[in-house]
Amino acid sequence: MAHLAETYACVPATERGRGILISGDPRSDTITYCNGRSVIIRQLGAPLEPSIYGEHAYQATVARFSPNGEWVATADVSGVIRIWGRYGDRALKNEFRVLSGRIDDLQWSPDGLRIVACGDGKGKSFVRAFMWDSGTNVGEFDGHSRRVLSCAFKPTRPFRIVTCGEDFLVNFYEGPPFKFKLSHREHSNFVNCVRFSPDGSKFITVSSDKKGLIYDGKTGEKIGELPMEDGHKGSIYAGSWSPDSKQVLTVSADKTAKVWEIMEDGCGKLRRTLECPGSGGVDDMLVGCLWQNDFLVIVSLGGTITIFSASDLEKPPVSFSGHMKSITSLVCLLQGGQKVFLSGSYDGIITRWIQGTGYVGKVVRKGSSQIKCLAAVGEEIITSGFDNKVWRIPLNDDQCGDTEPVDVGSQPRGIAVAVQIPELALVSIDSGVVMLRGLKVISEIKLGYAVTTSAISPDGTEAVVGAEDGKLHIYSISGDTLTEEAVLEKHRGTITAICYSPDASMFASADSNREAVVWDRESREVKLKNMLYHTARINCLAWSPDNHLIATGSLDTNVIVYELDKPASNRITIKGAHLGGVYGVAFGDENSLISAGEDACVRVWKIEPQ
Repeated sequence: MAHLAETYACVPATERGRGILISGDPRSDTITYCNGRSVIIRQLGAPLEPSIYGEHAYQATVARFSPNGEWVATADVSGVIRIWGRYGDRALKNEFRVLSGRIDDLQWSPDGLRIVACGDGKGKSFVRAFMWDSGTNVGEFDGHSRRVLSCAFKPTRPFRIVTCGEDFLVNFYEGPPFKFKLSHREHSNFVNCVRFSPDGSKFITVSSDKKGLIYDGKTGEKIGELPMEDGHKGSIYAGSWSPDSKQVLTVSADKTAKVWEIMEDGCGKLRRTLECPGSGGVDDMLVGCLWQNDFLVIVSLGGTITIFSASDLEKPPVSFSGHMKSITSLVCLLQGGQKVFLSGSYDGIITRWIQGTGYVGKVVRKGSSQIKCLAAVGEEIITSGFDNKVWRIPLNDDQCGDTEPVDVGSQPRGIAVAVQIPELALVSIDSGVVMLRGLKVISEIKLGYAVTTSAISPDGTEAVVGAEDGKLHIYSISGDTLTEEAVLEKHRGTITAICYSPDASMFASADSNREAVVWDRESREVKLKNMLYHTARINCLAWSPDNHLIATGSLDTNVIVYELDKPASNRITIKGAHLGGVYGVAFGDENSLISAGEDACVRVWKIEPQ
């Protein structure tokens, strides 16, 4: 049996030059956001127990809880809205194709019966409001000529809808059935967000022209604005009202968030400027915010979520982060006597995790080039990207030491390190292997066949090289030369992963034809066969520290754990471990398995052998 112990969720997907509109459920202090095809629901008090919904066929863009908190409406880039139950088996209530293009924002009416959505559409339909149970239209929304970025539903009767977008317009509609009432063109750039105050008396629009304007909620007339002298110095991407409707939180590309007091006459007065901790780079631009009860939630372009306390703005904020893009590699290493997991994602970010704590920081390194291969041993990490260079980087907590890259002449396909002699590394390239000792290339060996991956024994005396034709070539290593000892033939597909057991008495190999094999190192006989239970390419392998369990992760989204002294049919299968495929597995100890994948999440599973 395997059960999910912890999930280290991905962060909201962001885009340069655009805001993101996160939302929450005030009754349970929960926020929801989207990344790829996943919709993530996180409790602000318990960030290690997120709930993730992955039923969208296309990239999800926005999610909103219904007023009673029981339903969630989520939208995607194809213009589809799915309405599903938040609890239990998440039953799908309805699915509607609302627009012909991407949906950027949606809101429920306060009675939970209607939904308004806006975004990009072909022709004139950029906004639509409909009944949540039947999908029938409740009004005509004309007046916009370009993509509509945000919409808001007045939370009290009489109902009103306000929309704003890339045509610099703010349009006001009365209803239901809703019809056009008036339009404002006070902004001189994209209007990024519109929000009604919870008591329905006012609404605010914020724009890339650095202005925030306040309007009367019932008539739609402009009544005031946020003062420019204390204002933001960059585009304002989002705004959110306090529960008492007296204050507004705004975030901007100038890397600050500001809390404003809104007077009765509609004018704003700056109460506080909030600085989020960060390095000061582009990734610290703030693109999303939410005021939820006592939490001020702020999202940066790099995906970091920072939470301030509204009642005590002096209190230092809490930050947590993660990956935004799919994770390509996962390694485990000991740092200061405790196990640390490093996950590297496609965009070049390496994140540190500690079991039980979750996110403990990102590894700060000089070049932020993309990462294809990642290995770690002792106090250093070895990485390679999509160029010909291999980096050996000394690691001190989350700070990297200075280092120079080694050019291996071709793009690395894999990196293996001899655990007992950490300076010795074997790099696989298309035409053969390159041996590194420290930062020096000691030999470059052309092997005469297409190499896909390789492994080196912990004592550095033997190497196994996997070929595109499915053969495993075993070499003995002496000094800087490789001598071929044997060729093992059992796989029917390209070799994708090879891994020695911790005690070096066995090694495991896996191929693109979904099969894994465990071999005895001395006799070179098959030790565990018929490991054929995946339905697609196997991407990664891992051994447990006691050499008793072996885990495989595959493109079919599953992780399978085999016990060595039982037949392969006695396996433990974790179905749907990661949406889109599993790209990294590692054991924390004898009965905890860590996995990572395409959905940019890292999960910890407790394994209980039968």
